[in-house]
Amino acid sequence: MFQLSLHFSNSKEALRQHLEKATGKSVSLTLTDNSTSMLSLRTKNNSALVRMHWMFLNAGDEIIREITDFIKTRKGRTPLTRKFIGENQPCLRTIKHISRQPDITAQGRFHDLKKIFDDLNNEYFERRITSSINWGKQSSRRLVRKRLLGSYCGHTNTIRINPVLDRKKTPLYFIRYVVYHEMLHSTVRAVRKNGRRLVHNSEFRKRERRFKEYEKAMSWERNDR
Repeated sequence: MFQLSLHFSNSKEALRQHLEKATGKSVSLTLTDNSTSMLSLRTKNNSALVRMHWMFLNAGDEIIREITDFIKTRKGRTPLTRKFIGENQPCLRTIKHISRQPDITAQGRFHDLKKIFDDLNNEYFERRITSSINWGKQSSRRLVRKRLLGSYCGHTNTIRINPVLDRKKTPLYFIRYVVYHEMLHSTVRAVRKNGRRLVHNSEFRKRERRFKEYEKAMSWERNDR
């Protein structure tokens, strides 16, 4: 339902060594915040200068293999890499949004996210969650139909909730569920299985169902929203 959450699972040096070993080239790796040029490569003889966005530290094995093949041959398509970039755009937008507006309020017209967060933190997490929370930019109804209701960005430890939910008709229990879901992302780490990174793994789903109004929230999402 919700967006991929970024956590660092590889170190820069570990990734560089892997690329070097897998390609047989001398690899110089630079991590950037450049969201325009996510991945670039220059080669000379048996050396490769690779520049990539920091989010690739979190890429799954299949994506790293695709990047490795690209470094080795400089040919071929990279559909998995493009898909990974697309899936992580919400986190990148969150980072930019925060940098432009450091004093974003969590108080909406009808719902106060900070109060909801604090109540959930006390009820379910023993007040251990330290994330900040805010309403995101105004989104279209099309995005709501695509179910992009919330996201958690591990790079900034920030939860962002789609402001289309800040309506009088949106029940408090549903917003509580969305916030709870994103809070889980800050504490339940993703696991790797068959080279894939699973965010909504079995542990996550088990804890998600501990939300007291889970079934009620699911019913409202399916039938009323």
